[in-house]
Amino acid sequence: MGTTKSGGLAGVTAGDTAICTVGKEGTGLTYRGFDIYELAQQSTFEEVAYLLIVGALPNKQELEQYTSMLLSDFNISDSLKIILKNLPKESHPMDVMRTACSAIGCITPEDSENTKNIASALIPKLCAALVFWHHIHRGIEVDLTNVSGNNLASKLLNSLNNTDFQSESKEAIALDVSLILYAEHEFNASTFAARVCIATGNEFYGPVTAAIATLRGTLHGGANEAAMKLIEEFTTPVSAMAGIKKKLINKDLIMGFGHRVYTESDPRSKVIKEISKNLCSTNEDHNLFNVAEAIETTMWDEKKIFPNLDFYSALVYKKLNIPTLYFTPLFVFARITGWAAHIIEQRSNNKLIRPSANYIGPGLKKYVNINTR
Repeated sequence: MGTTKSGGLAGVTAGDTAICTVGKEGTGLTYRGFDIYELAQQSTFEEVAYLLIVGALPNKQELEQYTSMLLSDFNISDSLKIILKNLPKESHPMDVMRTACSAIGCITPEDSENTKNIASALIPKLCAALVFWHHIHRGIEVDLTNVSGNNLASKLLNSLNNTDFQSESKEAIALDVSLILYAEHEFNASTFAARVCIATGNEFYGPVTAAIATLRGTLHGGANEAAMKLIEEFTTPVSAMAGIKKKLINKDLIMGFGHRVYTESDPRSKVIKEISKNLCSTNEDHNLFNVAEAIETTMWDEKKIFPNLDFYSALVYKKLNIPTLYFTPLFVFARITGWAAHIIEQRSNNKLIRPSANYIGPGLKKYVNINTR
């Protein structure tokens, strides 16, 4: 029997999952069988988190209790506050997230009965950790117990920017939908790293820390940060079209476009594009949207490459006054739900993940004593 080889494991089926379909003909992107469009239009991030982590949609009472639990966990321990205070203010926020996750694992360790609870609680705790670190290095020790908001999206926005949004505001809805869209995406690099880690018999926080470290890489996370920088390079749609054509001639990497799995379009992009358009209501903002759309048009006309979720989500986060370096941590907050689902699934039918390598090194050599080399 031959060995299947593939650069980056592209096209290789590395295991079974009942959590998500990505680019599957006839279903597209689904979370536990539910279409992403329906979830984005009708659900909430809290409900999607419950769906992924617990395994089924909650009833009304279960959702109310779950949402209340998430909001009450939007806080961090004094021990973690000390750690965050001592991290350099120049630290990359993703390094702060990785460190915070590892520290929370020491402070609130997993036991066999509380995996789903600690997985759920980790979402607001990491949100709170980022908010605390953000403010403490600006000379403000924010009271995390006194932040308004009736869902995670509004609470996160309010805690970062001292606003008073509620879940019904267009700003909170925009962030909430983006979190739904980022929540899960099958065997992507960070999720696969989490499954490899948990397959060794690890506890919960180790795989999540590994996943955060993997997402820190610019070829996985960080694309929306790069997309925002790209959009801001241009002041008009005309200059954007010319600039992108020049970058393509120079073979520059254009972040926020294309996808390893999707071949025709990213189903999430249509949703986030419409949200970004709705947020860009002023003339200045509308020009920013027009620049982004000009980049999209040029990429399709020149290369037949479509935008992925990261491209227009950058505009959404920009309009929500979220610092660019925090774009990828938002990815973390959403994707914890998917990581947790995969960690639980891997554990339920575990086998150590140990692929083979195709050796391309030298043939057998004779060892030469160091005195005669």
